This record gives sequence, structure tokens and C-alpha cells, in this order.
Amino acid sequence: MLTIKQITDNTEAVIRGLEKKHFKNAKETIEQVLAFNDKRKSAQNVLDKNLAEVNAISKSIGMLMKEGKKEEAEVAKARVAEIKEANKSLQTEMDKAQEDLNNLLYTIPNVPYDEVPEGKTAEDNVVEKTGGMETQLPENALSHWELAKKYDLIDFDLGVKITGAGFPVYKGKGAQLQRALINFFLDEARKSGYTEIMPPTVVNAASGYGTGQLPDKEGQMYHCEVDDLYLIPTAEVPVTNIYRDVILDEKQLPIKNCAYTQCFRREAGSYGKDVRGLNRLHEFSKIEIVRIDKPEHSKESHKEMLEHVEGLLKKLELPYRILRLCGGDMSFTAALCFDFEVYSEAQKRWLEVSSVSNFDTYQANRLKCRYRTSEKKTELCHTLNGSALALPRILAALLENNQTPEGIRIPKALVPYCGFELID
Repeated sequence: MLTIKQITDNTEAVIRGLEKKHFKNAKETIEQVLAFNDKRKSAQNVLDKNLAEVNAISKSIGMLMKEGKKEEAEVAKARVAEIKEANKSLQTEMDKAQEDLNNLLYTIPNVPYDEVPEGKTAEDNVVEKTGGMETQLPENALSHWELAKKYDLIDFDLGVKITGAGFPVYKGKGAQLQRALINFFLDEARKSGYTEIMPPTVVNAASGYGTGQLPDKEGQMYHCEVDDLYLIPTAEVPVTNIYRDVILDEKQLPIKNCAYTQCFRREAGSYGKDVRGLNRLHEFSKIEIVRIDKPEHSKESHKEMLEHVEGLLKKLELPYRILRLCGGDMSFTAALCFDFEVYSEAQKRWLEVSSVSNFDTYQANRLKCRYRTSEKKTELCHTLNGSALALPRILAALLENNQTPEGIRIPKALVPYCGFELID
């Protein structure tokens, strides 16, 4: 969440940033934050003065008793009791103001960087770069769900039988290709210096609040109500929460972690042709890369992460483009975000396969993730993450873009991982 210092030192800039994200009632909300903070500070100031008075009077009581001034000592004791009683109300008032302040701050999104373009929807995103191989498909090219049925790779109907829509069953070479992609992405992350983590796929509410999925995305997460646990929507949640309430040494940064997990998203209201097949699922596999860094190095880290994801798409021989997201299309927690999309030649549409985001101190402030500088000062870290990569749409693009009259060609980089060059 935003820090009070950010808001008090740069009030107008924060309001402008929230308006760029199209956050409703930005000015009124920030004014309410400042009012809660003033109320908290006012109560704290009176409480501090009262505590100082109590300490001073308490010291005098002993001296008065030694000097035989019993009546004066009793008056002093009564004054101490009176102040302590008043302090109870002040403490309650201060705690309530702090609680109201925190609850309000949790509802306010991150402020975008200046380089984030203006805009309201995905149509306003800026194409930064395109690349990859051009695709030549045979006549009457099939969609990935038709190819999956033709070659018995994925059974969508069986998934509906076992669980429901959005939970496909991968079979035979389809399952092998899925596993090949997982291992390929993890190996590439390891080569780039990321340490692999195998985290839980359910988390507590504190973890959800730590990375900003709660309360913002509560309706999109699967909630195990009896135990009050949540199925993760991304490995970002458990991996970043490793550093919740941790003070790191400056020499440890940047920290680079990666993780493969199953991910779960309710995706309420998803229907129609744009979510057919693998285009949008409730359960899917994803490899996530996460970084914890110093503020002055986080933009360089972001650049390195973008280059890593682009390198994966080049090795998979897929046509891709990189988008700089506009303010209105960014996530609740991001300060700067780039999306990677691959082109599905059979569907004639772009499919998002990765978001690579810099969160500045927004998540770190929620997490209390800090580092100690060489001058022994404690500062908030910056957190970053990205998909490297999400599998469903990568698999869809691989199947569609590599179909030939003989079968589906496997990119050279994946052949050692899956053990075959062609699905026929």
C-alpha cells in the first residue's frame, strides 16, 4: 500500500497518479486518509505528553514521601490515576484512527510511474516492440481445441465431467508437451540466476493482503472457508511472502526466485469465443519469476526480466509483441507493467502470456519487507514479478502456429525436453 509519507509529501502527485489509473474519488479518498492520519497524530501527541507527565509525577512521588509530604504525594497519585484513565480513551481513539487509516489504504491502488501512458482500456496500451517468426499455416488451419481433439492431446469434456468448465485434462503427448514447457522455463530461469522455490499452493489471508490480492481480488480467488485459506492465483503470492516481516541485508539484493505452481482463478463471468479452449482457464500451470531489490536498481531489474521473457518467446519461435500498459489497464498493485502477447495465427488474435511488473514499495510496505543499508538505515525494498511463462496460451499458440500437413512441429528448443519432433 502507499506510505503515509508518499501521500503527505506528494499529495497532488498521488492524486494525479490515482486519476491516471481511473481510481474513483481519488481526491476525496486521499483527503480522508489525511484526516484519519491527523486524528491519529493528534491523539498520539496528547498521549505522549500525558505519558511524559505521568513519568515526571511518578518520580516526584517518591521524593515527596521521603520528605514527609504525604498529602502532596496522594494528590500526585490521584493525578497519575486521572491521566492513566484519560490515556485509555486516547489509546482507543488512536487505535481506531490507525485501523480506519489502514483499512482505507488497503483500498487505494498503487500510483503509476510517469512513463505509464494515459488511457482507460486495453485499446490504449502502447505497442513497444514486435518480434518472432512469421507463421505460414496450411489451408483450413485448425484452432488449438480442434487440434487437441484431432491428436488426442487435451480432453475438455472430460475436465467438465471431473470438475467443471475451465479444468482441462492433458493426455499423452499433450501432457508431455506441458511438462516439457515447465522444465524448459525452469531451466532457463536457473540459467538466468533465479533460485527455484517450491511453495504451497494455498495461502492464508495475511499473504493475500501482503501482495495486494486481498481485498482487491477476493471475489476472483478460490476461498477454503473452513480453514480460511485461499488457492493461489499466481506463485507471486507465496514466493513474495517469504520476505514478509523480514529485514534483509543490502548485500543480499537483488534476490531472484522462480517457482512453478498450479494457479487457480475463478474468472467469474467468463464466457464466449474469447475464452474457448485454453484461452482462459480456472486452473493452469505457470512459472513465475520474482525479484526483491533496492529502489535504485529496480528499473534495471525490470529491464532484465523483460529481456528474459522475450528470450523465451524467441526460443519458442513464436510471433510476439510487447505492450506498455496504460494507467486504466494496469493491475491494482503495479507502478509499471509490460504485457507480452503471442499471435495465434489460427484464431487471428493476440493472446496475453505474461505480465512483468514493478510494484515499487507498494507490496513491500504491506509486507514490511525492508533492507538495512550500509549506513545501518532501514528502507523499504522494491518488489517485481513476471510470468515466465503462463502455459495455456503458450501451448495454444504452439499447437496452432506449428501445424503442418504432416502434424504439429515442435520447436527445436523443446525437442530435448519432450523427446519428439512431431505430433502426428
